Order: sequence, then C-alpha cells, then structure tokens
Amino acid sequence: MQLSVITVTWNSANLIADQIKSVKASCKNISFEQFIVDNASTDNTTEVVSKNFPEIKLLKNFKNVGFAAANNMAAKLARGEFLLFLNPDMRAAEGSLNIMLDWMKNHPDVGLASCKLVDEHGYINQDAQPRRFPGLWDQLAVVLKLPHIFPHINDRYLFKDFNPDVEQEVDSVRGSFMMMRREIYERLGWAFDPRYYIWFEDVDLCKEVKRLGFKVMHTPIISCVDYVGQSFKERSTFWKQKQFIKSMYRYFKKWGF
Repeated sequence: MQLSVITVTWNSANLIADQIKSVKASCKNISFEQFIVDNASTDNTTEVVSKNFPEIKLLKNFKNVGFAAANNMAAKLARGEFLLFLNPDMRAAEGSLNIMLDWMKNHPDVGLASCKLVDEHGYINQDAQPRRFPGLWDQLAVVLKLPHIFPHINDRYLFKDFNPDVEQEVDSVRGSFMMMRREIYERLGWAFDPRYYIWFEDVDLCKEVKRLGFKVMHTPIISCVDYVGQSFKERSTFWKQKQFIKSMYRYFKKWGF
C-alpha cells in the first residue's frame, strides 16, 4: 500500500462526498486507502459515507475525542508507506496525489510536506499558509486580539513574507494537508501527540519531525483547495478560545517559551 489518506469528520455531511471523490480522482495508478474517523457527528455524515462509499474504512466515535486522537485511531490501522492527513473541507486536483507521492519518494530527507493551498477560485488561501513556530508573546497577542488594534504585530509569526510559489523548508504547515513518511509515525508511536485535543497538534508534529532530523517542506508542485475551518464555524467563540488556550499551555509546557 503506497498511501493512506486519513480524514477526521464532525458534522461534515455537506463536504465529505466531494472530498472523497477528489481523493479518488487524485490517486491515479497508485494503491491507496482512505479512512474516515467520525467524531460523533449529529448530522448524517456517517450515512453519506457508508451509503455512497462502501470501500471507505469508516470508524465511528460515540463522543468527540478531538483531532489528534481521531487521527491516531486511523494511523494505527493504516498500511500506507505514506500517510496523508486531509481535512474534509479539502479538494484535491485530479492526479495530484500521484505527483505529491512521487515528490516525497524523491526527497528522503523530508519527513512531512504540504502543498500550495488555495481557495475555490485558485487564489492563495492566506489563512492556510505555513507559519513560523509560535512564541509566547505572539500567542498572547492572538488571545488578547491585539492584531485588531495593531494589524502588523504578528506578521513574523504569520509568515507574511512567505512566497507560496517557492519550494522551501518551513517551520510548520497546516494540519489540513500533511503528507508524512511512515517512519515518522513509527518512531513517535503516534501521528499527533495525544495530549492535544484541538489546536497546536499540527505545529507540535512539525516540531517533532525536525527533532527527528527530517525537514518540513512546502512545495508548490501541486495545489489543493482548502475551504478552511468549516466545522469550526459551528463552534462558539468561547469554546474555541478555551480550547486554544488549553492547547497553547500544553505546547509551551512541552517545548518551552
């Protein structure tokens, strides 16, 4: 098995069918499997998957265990030489995952990579671009919403000078599209640190990849449509703020300030 695609869903009934179809179209002449791990959706996400895509390996949680734990459930069962963590609101272009897979095989020093993430019109999606590793002060600025007053206060952290058309090593890529070498999973024992519920788990993984001596890369060799945080829109601002602060605390406790 060359590629295992892992997708975590929560109330994604209106998104998941198009994502699955795009994955199929993007995997030309390669062996692949796709896992859907549903985090106790209250809509008909699981019915959409089971009725229309019986070949999908569907795992159902009876409570929302969070992003990290759900991905880890599938990663434990995955057989692929490479793992792709792909959000339900993503759309892969035809044949694109073939290209990305070949690129990873030709770059053995890369442990994890992402591609150019664009909106539905093909324009660069600024909210989905790589970022520099967070520091305590820029994260406090986020919590206190200081960028509303000082618009450029977090420009360095947000990597405002990033050029998406240049292949380059970066600090971290977004969790919506992460292609990872199986060796990373085997050495860590998990895909995402299970101490995180939501937020910071993707940044943490990039830190771990670099700690193991591999590169984290952005390559524009393919692009993928990212609708960015569709499930999050159903959550309250208070809930999101609470989860962000809890994960931020765990991150800095683990890696230091």
